[in-house]
Amino acid sequence: MAEILTKTRARNIFYGGSIFFVAVFGVLAVQSHRYIVDTATASLPLTPEVALGKEVWERHSCINCHSLHGEGAYFAPEVGNVMTRWGVLDDPEAAYEVLDAWMQAQPSGIEGRRQMPQFHLTPEETRALSEFLRWADEMDTQGWPPNDAG
Repeated sequence: MAEILTKTRARNIFYGGSIFFVAVFGVLAVQSHRYIVDTATASLPLTPEVALGKEVWERHSCINCHSLHGEGAYFAPEVGNVMTRWGVLDDPEAAYEVLDAWMQAQPSGIEGRRQMPQFHLTPEETRALSEFLRWADEMDTQGWPPNDAG
């Protein structure tokens, strides 16, 4: 009686299966890339001002207190949707003015309340930070944060 699975058949199954799964992986990688580029990223362009805002965010370690899209600390509010909460998402000048006023008022000096340090940002840095936060607010976060307050 002949063997059902010969060495040749086993080798062909191995190579055929390997090629099939490499092709499936390639298709899924392309689909993931297209999803990220077309759906999951912000609709605002990634400008040099947004990049400077990200650099300001990192230089002052804002993520040590704030969370951005759920990543970071929870000592201070989520800022991934702060421009929407403030109602200035579609107005870059208003976004800058509101953020600048907030930053200038810190620390508030209210006893028993968490205080944000005064970073003494330049107007250019504050504008860039507001653009970064507007850019982050435009991302499709698939329902995060779960409530408007962050």
